Amino acid sequence: MRHLGILAHSTEGAALAFLSFCQEGFQRRGEHDHPDVTLDYIPFGRSMPAWDAGDHDAVRRTLAVSVDRLARAGADFFVCPDNTAHLALERPGPPLALPGLHIAEVVAAQAALDGRKRVGVLGTSYTMEGAVYPRALSACGIAVEVPDADDREVVNKIIFSELVNGVFTDASRAAYVKVIERLSDRGCDAVALVCTEIPLLVGPEHSPLPTLDSTRLLSTAAYDAAVGLRPFPSWRGGPVTR
Repeated sequence: MRHLGILAHSTEGAALAFLSFCQEGFQRRGEHDHPDVTLDYIPFGRSMPAWDAGDHDAVRRTLAVSVDRLARAGADFFVCPDNTAHLALERPGPPLALPGLHIAEVVAAQAALDGRKRVGVLGTSYTMEGAVYPRALSACGIAVEVPDADDREVVNKIIFSELVNGVFTDASRAAYVKVIERLSDRGCDAVALVCTEIPLLVGPEHSPLPTLDSTRLLSTAAYDAAVGLRPFPSWRGGPVTR
């Protein structure tokens, strides 16, 4: 089995990815068993000035430090359970110290497997307005919809004021459900929950559309890579080529 490194960039999503990966092992290998896993986390707040300034290269340099530390800890590959961070990880730069699975590629592959034709994208404003998911989904022949500007503001505000701080309320869940309903009205046949904290607020039982849970999909893919059930990753940051 290969040793997984989790490159954390926000608390709740990284914790969910860690738990999901371990639970995948418990279900498939038996009680208390899973591939080795190490998590490295440089506090999210240290990168926020660079995010606010649009300096994705600076964020990439910070993330690269975590990947270096994961490599020194013995990890064979990494995953980053933070969708927005992939805007920085995709920036050109020195190859990262470890190969990694790309979360948007994992989500897009599942959407294609499910036969989706038009997927709504919910995440931070950076993610909803960025190129990571349009590229990944369109490469699989899937159309992309994002909420309108007002709904994007609501979704983003709840993420940064509540979800990343471990606050999950019924009122915010109801607000998200309304956003998803409007995406359904625009012809979406699924919604991608691509801020890794959103699945902690909106479960499949709440959503008017089938959900693509980026956190748990990534954890399952990481488990499969660790035990040799999917090709070992080769991406080391930078633009994704197919």
